[in-house]
Amino acid sequence: MNITIEELMVQQVMTATPHQTAEHVRTVLSSHSGSCIPVVDSDGEPVGIVSASDFLEDHPAGTPVSQFMTQKVYTIPQYADPSLAARIMRNHKIHHVVVTHEKKVVGIISSFDLLKLVEEHRFVMKNAPDTPKSRKK
Repeated sequence: MNITIEELMVQQVMTATPHQTAEHVRTVLSSHSGSCIPVVDSDGEPVGIVSASDFLEDHPAGTPVSQFMTQKVYTIPQYADPSLAARIMRNHKIHHVVVTHEKKVVGIISSFDLLKLVEEHRFVMKNAPDTPKSRKK
């Protein structure tokens, strides 16, 4: 079974803009039980991301998101293979990848979304390991 990112991602993603405040983003994350929020420009293209860990530092309520967001945003096309998202997360030690279509944010995928594949046995191992050879004594 071939599964795409689009089938796994959260499609209703709340976004923020660079000028919105820390208090606004904190409220959005709290009210939607979220752990990150992509920051987008006026065209809907990602320019940053704010995660719950960004709030470990105390940012005054009126601080613009642009002052503390992570500017390096990892994105993946909605029709990509989930293994690409897993590789991005593992290589960069992150838990969320923004999903795009024609450069615009259309979703977000988390490490928990990828774990569903394992839990539901919907993944296909690409290079299954060979049967171990018996040890000679």
